[in-house]
Amino acid sequence: MKNNTKSEELSDKVVRGLKLTKERLLASKKASGGTLVFMKDGKIVKVKASDL
Repeated sequence: MKNNTKSEELSDKVVRGLKLTKERLLASKKASGGTLVFMKDGKIVKVKASDL
């Protein structure tokens, strides 16, 4: 039980860290007028950060 709880806590921390990283990346790209590149349905899609 103890290991499972620690594993869940670690997983939660990782998810929160990824969300924070995403927010910071978007803010940075919006400030600099940058473009983000995603893959959607096997195709590469470029989106201006200001459009998000």
